Amino acid sequence: MSSLTANDDCLGWAAKDASGVLSPYNFSRRAVGSDDVSIKITHCGVCYGDVVWTRNKHGDSMYPVVPGHEIAGIVKEVGSNVHHFKVGDHVGVGTYVNSCRDCEYCNDGLEVHCVRELVYTFNRVDVDGTITKGGYSSYIVVHERYCFKIPDKYPLASAAPLLCAGITVYAPMVRHKMNQPGKSLGVIGLGGLGHMAVKFGKAFGLNVTIFSTSLSKKQEALTLLGADRFVVSADQEQIEALAKSFDFIIDTASGVHSLDPYISLLKTAGVLVLVGFPSEAKFSPAILNLGMKTISGSVVGGTKVTQEMIDFCAAHKIYPNIEVIPIQYANEALERLIKKDVKYRFVIDIENSLK
Repeated sequence: MSSLTANDDCLGWAAKDASGVLSPYNFSRRAVGSDDVSIKITHCGVCYGDVVWTRNKHGDSMYPVVPGHEIAGIVKEVGSNVHHFKVGDHVGVGTYVNSCRDCEYCNDGLEVHCVRELVYTFNRVDVDGTITKGGYSSYIVVHERYCFKIPDKYPLASAAPLLCAGITVYAPMVRHKMNQPGKSLGVIGLGGLGHMAVKFGKAFGLNVTIFSTSLSKKQEALTLLGADRFVVSADQEQIEALAKSFDFIIDTASGVHSLDPYISLLKTAGVLVLVGFPSEAKFSPAILNLGMKTISGSVVGGTKVTQEMIDFCAAHKIYPNIEVIPIQYANEALERLIKKDVKYRFVIDIENSLK
């Protein structure tokens, strides 16, 4: 059964200007079309992208901005042509909610690389001309193609961060075959993305080393996350001792840093994947050429690999480390996120706090 008219009943929290301060905001969602799923949002992860667009850091924010693109919830209504979901299903929505569905990338299940009209989950113009609004809200209406089934036994609060932080590291790992037991993986940075890379690495049977600027994270990295080694990235002696010993490195750091020390750690034909967004990246071409090494970029994955990742997490009992918060704490959470004061992902309990 599908709605004929849009309902002016969606409650959210929005930034009204570039201060980025969030406050309650009522708005309309589009009517549920024949291919749409209406989802009661129970949880939404907090990503740095929420900071970027609530504070207009790219100069393209369209206020009011309702952020949030790590969405987990329960199907409350489906369109007449929806076949993959039913009322009561647990589902997730990630960083995008539409694409052209006809380019070579959409046809290959790589919708995030759509060359025509990728539509992000918030602060983008949707196909009906409205501005998309994200998961800091009570419900959302999404075409079924961009929804993901979450197994019933997997906690919805834990599922939310998988839709951005999780898939951002999982997608390049499987693409570059970082799932070969016995291989060595280095993870640069230990935040929301980095800690998921460690968890996936261990599940794949890799030997995992964390590179971090903060020695205070060592004990937790080794005991709680199960990393095999912890290296303070500024310790040149430690870095040099590990030269040419890594098959793969995932770089989640967004601050400007030289890549040369890390590229020197790669074995011949090793791969370093950038998933952070530093303002610039510096490296010496010779260090690539002489070792036949690769630097690769990556963002989140397409629909096919995202569903694969969710199923993998459920099968291997992989759960993000989260701090669950009420929506009323969202502004403080964004400030703490900027200061990197979170272990390792905030998740908003939308269901129990957004009234």
